[in-house]
Amino acid sequence: MASQDMQTGSNHASDSSFVKGGAESARRRIFKSLPASEGGTPFRKGRIPDAPGVYFFMNRQRKVLYVGKATSLRSRVRSYFASNIAEKRSTWIAKMLTEAKSIDFRKTDSVLEAILLEADLIKKLQPKYNTDLKDDKSFNCIGITDEDFPRVLLIRSHDIASKTLLTLNFKLLTYFGPFPHGTKLSEALKIIRKIFPFRDNRCTPCILPHSSVSGRRRSAGCKPCFNRQIGLCPGTCTGEISKVEYKKVIRNLTLFLSGKKAQLLTHIEKEMKSLAKAEHFERAGELKRQLFALRHIQDVALIQTNNQRPTTGNQERIEAYDLSHFGGKNIVGAMTVVENGLPKTGDYRMFKLCAINGPHEVKGIEEILKRRFKHAEWPFPSLVVVDGNDVQKKTAERVLKTLKLSIPVVAVVKDNKHKPERFLGIMNSTQIKKQDILLANSEAHRFVLRFQRKQRKLSHIDTV
Repeated sequence: MASQDMQTGSNHASDSSFVKGGAESARRRIFKSLPASEGGTPFRKGRIPDAPGVYFFMNRQRKVLYVGKATSLRSRVRSYFASNIAEKRSTWIAKMLTEAKSIDFRKTDSVLEAILLEADLIKKLQPKYNTDLKDDKSFNCIGITDEDFPRVLLIRSHDIASKTLLTLNFKLLTYFGPFPHGTKLSEALKIIRKIFPFRDNRCTPCILPHSSVSGRRRSAGCKPCFNRQIGLCPGTCTGEISKVEYKKVIRNLTLFLSGKKAQLLTHIEKEMKSLAKAEHFERAGELKRQLFALRHIQDVALIQTNNQRPTTGNQERIEAYDLSHFGGKNIVGAMTVVENGLPKTGDYRMFKLCAINGPHEVKGIEEILKRRFKHAEWPFPSLVVVDGNDVQKKTAERVLKTLKLSIPVVAVVKDNKHKPERFLGIMNSTQIKKQDILLANSEAHRFVLRFQRKQRKLSHIDTV
């Protein structure tokens, strides 16, 4: 955990001085004590990162006064030093600043993990100025039921404290939270469920005689629930997963919700290698995909809309394109859109490509762009982003020139670990930021892989 001290020789303001301007003097004291960089920014470059995480305000005895989460730690912590903090936040937060002497933070890999960590730390530390979460019983929690095939549910803090759960005929194994209003907890749970498929209230377990040992086969007498059909239930309703295997899913989910991601990754990697050694390649492949998902959490939906950049009359629309194939077959493409710094998922498009003669990197891009720009009713982009190198970039430019469209093209070049390394192309618009290009590119990669996997499954069914 990193820290940023706010040392001062004066005591914090009393309640009376707080009302008469103590909060403002405290703000100036803390602001002045922070090391300034060029231009007067109250943080030296690299001290508080521009990354998601959780921050802590502490008093002189380093007791935590307040815990908060942030999409960008640097921006959020800086916001506490605005001159009108009482108006922007509350007099309660302004009063907290009169007691605060230092700031700590813990960086996370994603906004989702910051949300989970914030709730866990507030529950454990009970900070003085997080009273809304301590006192309000109407906040949501994530609950795991105590039964053979546990359900994962959103429940109210009030229901946990009362006997309401008993009237619903289940008891909790454990719960996580409470989570504050505006957390988008249902969105967070959707993201988690794609990584760890679980049972909910709409899924009735199919109890089989061999339920302690899974053959990973569907029972003819059990009907799959809706979530099983879209891959969000592991098969508790069809007998495809045993109690033992499902307990492992719940254990891994619990580790993730507890903020123990590093331990979880180590555990999954160890199990994956063990399965591969025993030649259980299908299950090992599932764990490999789970590892990738955990390391590349897509949590754009959790970024609060009040953090987005202000819109202008001319919104910048970025369209990113990517291709995927399996051994040269099932070639598919995807188009994703980012407008004003946020994904516009309603404009995402998928393309099933025809049989391609020649390099699919070139022919695929050609086909996708030609088909896309036949749709004059779709808004045209300010920038086209392709995944690859100079070959993909020049191919896209050639197609656009043929169509008499003057739209700039940028290629995102990846390293051998498929991480963005550099850009090729001139970004003419000053409003377009590199992070928006990377977001569009990342979304295209995620979207096309999901579509390709779906096509592969359909192809496998057809050939059986």
